[in-house]
Amino acid sequence: MVGERVLPMTIVCDSPAATLAFGARLGALLVCGDIVALQGELGTGKTQLAAGIAAGLGASEAVTSPTFVVIQHYHGRLPIHHADLYRLDDPAELAGIGLEELLDGDGVCLIEWPERAGERLPAEHLSIVCAWLGPAERAFTLGGTGPRARQIVAALAAVGC
Repeated sequence: MVGERVLPMTIVCDSPAATLAFGARLGALLVCGDIVALQGELGTGKTQLAAGIAAGLGASEAVTSPTFVVIQHYHGRLPIHHADLYRLDDPAELAGIGLEELLDGDGVCLIEWPERAGERLPAEHLSIVCAWLGPAERAFTLGGTGPRARQIVAALAAVGC
């Protein structure tokens, strides 16, 4: 059902390599129009996970945090738009960076600090809350709203991520 929340599922990764591998499995499942909202404090693995997702989508470029440029673009089997909204103070600032056009665009959007988008973030998206557990260990809790988020979480649960 549209707008229905997805039951959360948590994945624990014990190293940066495991985070990249999990991200690659997730990236392989994504299709045009998917939006992945990456939440969590600084250092919880959002950008590392984004790098894995981009690799799973076939990107060969090194993924870095787009904090100072706000949006980076990568090329894979689909265009990948990686936004970091950390430096935004007001959701109205989104109009000046072009994110809203990308959300309805031609690829996949990965959004770090999505809470800074306020109500401009589409209701239907996959949400991943990233948490620090130890020096290299991270927990990624997947949830979100809508049929695509539900399909993605179910597919990851089926392969035992």
